[in-house]
Amino acid sequence: MTLPLKPADRSELDLVSLGECMIRLSPPGAGRIEFATQLEVWVGGGEYNVAYALSRLGFRTGWVGALVDNPVGKIILNHARTVGMDTGHVVTMPYDGVGREARIGLNFTEVGAGPRASVTLYDRGHSATSKLKPGDIDWKKLFGRGVRWLHTGGIFTCLSPTTRQVAAEALAAAHEAGTIVSYDLNFRSKLWSSKDAIATTKPLMKYIDCLIGNEEDFQKVLGYEVEGTSEKLESLPIENYKKMVRRVAKDYPNLKVIGTTLREVVSASENHWSAILYWAAEDRFYEGPKFNRLIIEDRVGGGDGFASGFAYAFLQGKGPQEAVNYGTCHGALLQTTRGDTSQITKEELERVAKGGGARIIR
Repeated sequence: MTLPLKPADRSELDLVSLGECMIRLSPPGAGRIEFATQLEVWVGGGEYNVAYALSRLGFRTGWVGALVDNPVGKIILNHARTVGMDTGHVVTMPYDGVGREARIGLNFTEVGAGPRASVTLYDRGHSATSKLKPGDIDWKKLFGRGVRWLHTGGIFTCLSPTTRQVAAEALAAAHEAGTIVSYDLNFRSKLWSSKDAIATTKPLMKYIDCLIGNEEDFQKVLGYEVEGTSEKLESLPIENYKKMVRRVAKDYPNLKVIGTTLREVVSASENHWSAILYWAAEDRFYEGPKFNRLIIEDRVGGGDGFASGFAYAFLQGKGPQEAVNYGTCHGALLQTTRGDTSQITKEELERVAKGGGARIIR
């Protein structure tokens, strides 16, 4: 009882992600951008983070996006190469000396504390990845190498009218190649409207095997409402949420897995954290372990940690219960470190997923 993945010995890559990668600049600790005298440099992007984490966990992964040929672009390229990610299909654009034609997107992120929430300020207009257009990537060549899993999502799709076309091109090519496709709905209100998200995403659904999203994502990106929630989504009635997921599964019978993280914010420093996974073949929900009052070092990337954790399980031929366990645990562990991308080792993940505690390891 697992996903029908291509055999590893007949594939060059276990997973490829398609998406933008940015440079993140953050004040040390829980400092404020406004008063910062120095900024930490981190690398990350929703889809990129998944491939990066799985490479650290021992899988053969690649990333597809676009970079500018300058030192800032090299930061991202070097970061990917340090964990062995394949970057052979990354599109490199010339740097015009100013960034009028293409640049590397930036985001400025404050890590919250106590009652003060984390905040992200985007500076990503005219980024190289947003300039990608159909035909820039040879999907036939990429999937001809043997790719078991493609991961992308709403953050990439919403960047520009042409990335919407590229996403459709990529998903169709993956589906034709027999590659498992996961898609993280990841609604970003600063980047597009709910109306545009719904119009763009619905035609993509027929190509997707694994769908990831929270209650807001399903509402804003697919148009499904969860009964009993307010517009501010202050609380989530789990049983009503499950009814909504079943409606999605009925409307899109090609979906094999629907996963979501469950986050209750006590403060910026403490969250209750868990996840559930719907397994369509059994019309059944599986629940992950519950991390009550999880101490948060940096919440950015937690959802990507969940996505990479459940892919980690499925890529090993494990079933839905193990998948939601690994996804929940990896998402929790990732939020204990700074930065967007995973610093978690395979040994740490295996220990926590099997119920190990936080006693000192000597």
